[in-house]
Amino acid sequence: MFEQGNIIYFDPFYFKNGNPAKSKFFVVLKFFEGKSILASLPTSKDFIPTAHENIQGCVELPESNLNCYVFAQNQIITTCGKSFKLRTHLYGHLIDTYEVDLLNELYQNEGTDYEIFGKLKHDVFMELINCFKKSKSVKRKYKTIL
Repeated sequence: MFEQGNIIYFDPFYFKNGNPAKSKFFVVLKFFEGKSILASLPTSKDFIPTAHENIQGCVELPESNLNCYVFAQNQIITTCGKSFKLRTHLYGHLIDTYEVDLLNELYQNEGTDYEIFGKLKHDVFMELINCFKKSKSVKRKYKTIL
């Protein structure tokens, strides 16, 4: 389930910060130390300044301390031909680590608690990783993991 590049859909997803649970996609960026994963939670919320709003792919705005990878609406991104229905953003400053044991405890039943949405195409995954690795707004410890 937690293979690098996998997009997982949790219904619901329980946030670490205590925000109310809701349905959420989850992109596995890296499995490390045999017990943790580095992941990004995609969102349709667009915080990119208007002058750059039509960009897709890597958006790096050092003057705004903003890093984001943008998937266009209906852009085929998985090896099985799937896309997000809305323009979707993965923000570098929102990357976080998650403990595999806890995730396995919370989400035990594939098809009920979660589903594997698909695996990112290799070139798309590499663009995403390089976007985060080169960003000034991504925490150094996460860049090292990537």
